[in-house]
Amino acid sequence: MKNITIALLCLVVVACSSRHSSSPAEETLTTIATRTSIRAFTPQEVGRDTVETLLRAAMAAPTAGNLQPWRFVVITDRSILDSVPTRIETTRMLSSAPLAIVVCGDLDSTFLGEGQDYWVQDASAATENLLLAAHAIGLGAVWCGVHPLEERVAFMRELLRLPDNLVPLNIIAIGYPDEQPAPKDKWKPGNIRLQTWEGDAWQ
Repeated sequence: MKNITIALLCLVVVACSSRHSSSPAEETLTTIATRTSIRAFTPQEVGRDTVETLLRAAMAAPTAGNLQPWRFVVITDRSILDSVPTRIETTRMLSSAPLAIVVCGDLDSTFLGEGQDYWVQDASAATENLLLAAHAIGLGAVWCGVHPLEERVAFMRELLRLPDNLVPLNIIAIGYPDEQPAPKDKWKPGNIRLQTWEGDAWQ
């Protein structure tokens, strides 16, 4: 049933709010359930303090070995924002976004050898924190992938003058929403098994 997950999570908030204000746990679950990608923005600028709030949320993410390999490039320059879609078509929404944050991984601040690619997990966790924080404070955002497509990586490195040790993972377009798309229901019990993949399905 469409949006059943969102409805169930929000039902908790509605039921509890009839007796008292929602708890931090309820607010957190509602933020997770109702966040969705926003691709249209108003011209309103995002203040510096608000940007720092997003970055603080991003840096609160878990990280392998506490190495914190994430690095961030904050973009408000209109010419840079407009130039990205000329080479990365999936970033067309940047033409209306007042802000973008590029999340990068620092290869000099991650593990050596086979563990090097843990930076991708670390930077992805930081990105999700940023997306949730944006939604929680009334902003809209969308994750646009860069890594591992080498053409995109090379373009963003050149555009942002990134050193070789920094790999751009994604571009997050951010702003005040100019659309209100319904969140998608992504709950699929068929994707879950108990104990092993040959075990019982989740019911």
